[in-house]
Amino acid sequence: MANLRDIRNRIGTVDSTQQITKAMKMVAAAKLRKAQERMTKTRPYAAKIQNVVGRLADSGNISSPLVEKSEKNENLLFIVVGSDRGLCGGFNNNLFKELEKKFTKDFSSQIEAGTVSLVTIGKKATAHFKKRNYNVVESFPGFFDSIEYDPTSEIMESATSDFVSNTYDEVYIVFNEFKSVIAQNRKIEKVLPIDPSSFDVKSEDDSKISIDYIYEPDSEAILEKLLPLHLNTQLWKAVLESNASEQGARMSAMDSATENAKELKRDLKLKYNQARQSAITTEISEIVSGAQALSE
Repeated sequence: MANLRDIRNRIGTVDSTQQITKAMKMVAAAKLRKAQERMTKTRPYAAKIQNVVGRLADSGNISSPLVEKSEKNENLLFIVVGSDRGLCGGFNNNLFKELEKKFTKDFSSQIEAGTVSLVTIGKKATAHFKKRNYNVVESFPGFFDSIEYDPTSEIMESATSDFVSNTYDEVYIVFNEFKSVIAQNRKIEKVLPIDPSSFDVKSEDDSKISIDYIYEPDSEAILEKLLPLHLNTQLWKAVLESNASEQGARMSAMDSATENAKELKRDLKLKYNQARQSAITTEISEIVSGAQALSE
């Protein structure tokens, strides 16, 4: 059995760890509230842009390079949204494993040919895929130190430009969608080429009346402006969803760590009391034996 000093030191270490995890949980909870607020404000905006693009597509033919499907499906780009910090449970690893399963299942030939490229957002995504020798063409470690729309849109605009110039045949966004504090949906969404037919253009009024819109100057001119905005908004929404998911995952992980520290400290105190009782019993036995020997 370990001596009393070692057990006492372990109890002190666990207690210090518990205080750290409890503080990290409180910080994550505060950040989660802000992240959720930004995310919930962006969701209706992104959905409405998608709705408008779908309606415009229904009104006539779209002639844009952003909707043109390539005859081949060789060069692929994946924009992977991870995190900059750890201690958030399986937030990053689960997403990366899901993407690697997708590679094995659907894009094994492209992986073997070396035509799959990655843009990684966050230190964890960058480290994971570079370590495994994936073709990371661009990385953004430290991206979540200051989450702004302009740097996010620049990433999407660069990917869009490469798609238009036929550098890539398809572009995907990989991220964690916020579902609840303890759960995230791992999403792999194809954003280029745009498929307006897959957009949900229904609204609450559609069941009551069919509205015929008049567009000025015309639907094609509006789409030319809206399609790039739609793409930028999709990546911006993915970044905000991922940030909220990260804070929720970290809050949940730190809560579990705090509870585990409590249980460990309880077990160590029990061992400490058992060792202390054993030491006292041994000392009493020695005293009684010594007194008995003197009396004889």
